[in-house]
Amino acid sequence: PSLAELRDIEADLQKFRRRVAVVQILVVVCFLLILTRLSYLQIVRHEDLLEQAENNRTAVIPTVPPRGLIFDRNGMVLANNYSAYTLEITPSQVPDLEATIDALGELVEIQGKDRRRFKRLREDSRSFDSLPIRTRLSDEEVARFSAQRYRFPGVEIKARLFRQYPYGETASHVLGYIGRINAREKARIEEDDDESGNYRGTEYIGKLGVEQSYERELHGITGVNRIETSAGGRATRSLSNYLATPGQNVNLSIDIQLQKMVEELFGQRRGALVALDPNTGEVLAFVSKPTFDPNASVEGIDVESWRELNGSTDKP
Repeated sequence: PSLAELRDIEADLQKFRRRVAVVQILVVVCFLLILTRLSYLQIVRHEDLLEQAENNRTAVIPTVPPRGLIFDRNGMVLANNYSAYTLEITPSQVPDLEATIDALGELVEIQGKDRRRFKRLREDSRSFDSLPIRTRLSDEEVARFSAQRYRFPGVEIKARLFRQYPYGETASHVLGYIGRINAREKARIEEDDDESGNYRGTEYIGKLGVEQSYERELHGITGVNRIETSAGGRATRSLSNYLATPGQNVNLSIDIQLQKMVEELFGQRRGALVALDPNTGEVLAFVSKPTFDPNASVEGIDVESWRELNGSTDKP
C-alpha cells in the first residue's frame, strides 16, 4: 500500500482505539456507580431495608383476650361472656369482595349496618385479618352457610365472645356497659403506646360504671400470632404464637338481690338510693331510677332505641 493509504489506516486505528477507550471508561464508570449503589444499600440502608423485607414477609395477628367477669359480694355473676358464631371474611383471600358479600346475603341476613361496620373494620385492618361481616348467627344460618361453604373461599365461621348482663336493667348504672370504640377514645388510645397495641383486634371498650373504671383490669393483655405471608399478602404458616392473658375478674361489694329489691320498690318513680354497711363503709346497693338495659348497647344500639333513651324526660 501507498504511504497515503497507510496514514488512513493509522488514522482509523487511532479513532478505533479512542472509541474503545471511551467505552472502557463508560463501563468502568457504570461498574463504579453500581458498586457505589450496592455499598449504599448493603451498608448504609441495611437495617432499614432488612426491616422492610421482614415486614413484607411476616405479619402479626392480634389475639383478643377474654374480658374479665364482674361479680357481686356473694359471687353472683353480673357481667359475663358467651360464645356465638360470627361470619368472617379475610379480604386478601377473596377475589371479588362485593360480589361475595352479595352472595352471602342470599344465605344469611346482611343489613346495611353490617356492611358499614365491615367497611370501617377493613379500613383499620390489614388484608390478611379476618373481619366479621355478621355476628351472632343462628343455628339455621350456620347450617345454610356450611352447606355452601365450598363456594366462598376466604369466608369462614368463627366463635367469638360477646358481653352479657344477666340481670338486664338491674344495676346498669353501677356496671355500665361495653360498646364500640369511638373516635375520641381511639385518639386517646393511640396516644398511649402501651394501650395502642393492647387494643389491636378489638373494637370494644368499657363505657360508664365499673366497665369503664376498671377497663384496664377487665380488658386483659392482647396476644399475638406471628405468621409468614406470601407476596400477595396470604398467610402461609405460623411462625410464633403468644397467648392472650384473660382480663381480671372484679368483685363488687354490691348485693345484687338487695339492689334488685330496691329497684323494684322504686317502681316507675324517679330517684336514687345508696345503701352502705355502717361497719365497713361498703356500698351494698347503688340505685338510680329510671334505668336502662346495657345488653342493648353491646352490639350497637339501634337509632330508634337510642333516641328514645337520649330524648326521654326521665333521662335514664
